[in-house]
Amino acid sequence: MKPSYTPITTTQAAIMIINYMLGAGILTLPRTTVEAVDTPDVWISIIISGVIIMLIGFIMIMLCRRFPGKTVFQFVPEITGKWIAMLISMAIILYFIIISAFEVRVLAEVTNLYLLERTPTWAIVMGFMWIGIYLISGGLNAIVRLFEIILPITIVIFVIAILLSSKVFEINNLRPVLGEGFMPVIKGLKPSLLSYTGYEIMFVVMAYMKNPEKGNKAIVWGTAIPTLIYLVTVVMVVGSLSINGMKTRTWPTLDLMRSFEIQGLIFERFESLLLVIWIMQIFSTFTVTLYAASIGCAQLFKRKEILGAMFILVSIIYFVGSLPNDVNQTFALGDFVGEASVYLFAILPSLLLLLSFIRKKGGRQK
Repeated sequence: MKPSYTPITTTQAAIMIINYMLGAGILTLPRTTVEAVDTPDVWISIIISGVIIMLIGFIMIMLCRRFPGKTVFQFVPEITGKWIAMLISMAIILYFIIISAFEVRVLAEVTNLYLLERTPTWAIVMGFMWIGIYLISGGLNAIVRLFEIILPITIVIFVIAILLSSKVFEINNLRPVLGEGFMPVIKGLKPSLLSYTGYEIMFVVMAYMKNPEKGNKAIVWGTAIPTLIYLVTVVMVVGSLSINGMKTRTWPTLDLMRSFEIQGLIFERFESLLLVIWIMQIFSTFTVTLYAASIGCAQLFKRKEILGAMFILVSIIYFVGSLPNDVNQTFALGDFVGEASVYLFAILPSLLLLLSFIRKKGGRQK
């Protein structure tokens, strides 16, 4: 059932969570949170959302530790019974499929707008997807090793770009703090929570960890680093473009990079450089979700290999990614997936954990 692999370390598990989270959401998070909050206090919503996700992750880890060496697709039947477990597993697989389709479609939209104008969408998407299949065919360890290369590059370039963008930063755009009370901050929790999808990969990864008892540590680091990156991004974008200036921008993070240039450097404009590293992050999210969906299909239908499921899923992902007619429908698809994640990975783990205690299923990791 499981492909040949070397158990991954706690650090590698955290890296998988980070690369999963830092997908397309970073490009739109400032706009979606500003639309909901409509005050400069969006950064408070980001911090609170990060803490909430961390707590949800702890519940998920507690559930997984009761069934060591098993993924969610393997231990749910022990808790709920075969037929209910099949419905839950299919819902989780469908979730991963839609996440993959959303990331692929966002990639096509942004690439067409900023990098490869008038290039057919299918040409961008198909090349992207086939490279992902090639990576996944190498197994979980190949995926993790690539992520270990991508993440440091992403962080270094991101820090450089943010530091350079401080030239157009204006602190007054972040004032007043809580000028309209705490209610706008509460309104910003929903859109900011939707950008934290990624922690759910622990439902699959915990089964392949060398030290699953350190799953909480992976969740802490895997959530804290994206929270810091999201926080810095939102503060810099709001401080540079202002609340009113962001409402009409589709990709405010990229617009920030376009708002300045540095003469005499190798790169005088930085939006293309930032876009390249975030294409790598979108690729990371795509590969993780495709891998998780393939593992789910293989374990649900009792198959030893995931390649057959992978090729079928890629066709479905391409079809779903082609359904939105424009960028607004693409964002609507992303909102739908984000809301589904609340029910599947925030509410469901708590219910499963409670049910496992009531029915005395599973046991603590020794």
